[in-house]
Amino acid sequence: MIPTVTTERLTLRAPQMADHDAFVRFYASPRSIDVGGPFDVAGAYRQLAAVAGHWLLAGFGWWVIEHEEKPAGFAGIHHPPHKSGRELGWVLFDGFEGKGLALEAARAARDWGYAHLPRAPLASFIIRGNTRSEKLAERLGARNVGTAPHNEKADIWLHPEVPAS
Repeated sequence: MIPTVTTERLTLRAPQMADHDAFVRFYASPRSIDVGGPFDVAGAYRQLAAVAGHWLLAGFGWWVIEHEEKPAGFAGIHHPPHKSGRELGWVLFDGFEGKGLALEAARAARDWGYAHLPRAPLASFIIRGNTRSEKLAERLGARNVGTAPHNEKADIWLHPEVPAS
C-alpha cells in the first residue's frame, strides 16, 4: 500500500488513473525532456504505471503531488536498477511552478524516506543548467559532487545524512 503524506498545502498520494491526462500533458511538453520525454499518450501511461509500480517493486517510490485537489506533479524517492543509488526527485506540471511546492514536496518525501527506509545515501540527479532544481537541492542541504554515472548531462547532488530544514 502506498502511504499518503500531507503537508501544509499538499497531499503526496498514490497515482490514480484520473492523473493520466495531467501526465499526458506534461509528457507531451518540452519540459519533459529532462525526465526522458517527450512521450505520446501510451508513453505517458507507461510513466504513470512506472510511478505506481516502483512502490510494488521496492516498497517506496514517487507520489503524485496534489495541490488544491489537482495533480501538480510528482515527487519521491526511487531507485531503478540503472541508477547508482536512491534518488530524491521532483517534477511540477505547468502552472504550479514558483509557489514553493516542489521544495515542500521534496522535503516531505525526503523526511518520509529518512523515517521509513534503511539508511542509505540519498541523491538528486539534476541536469546541468536546471537552476531551479539546483537551487532547490541546495535549500535541502545537498551539495554537487560531480557527474552522474548514468547520465553525463546530470550532476549528483548528495543530500546530508541528517536533513536540513
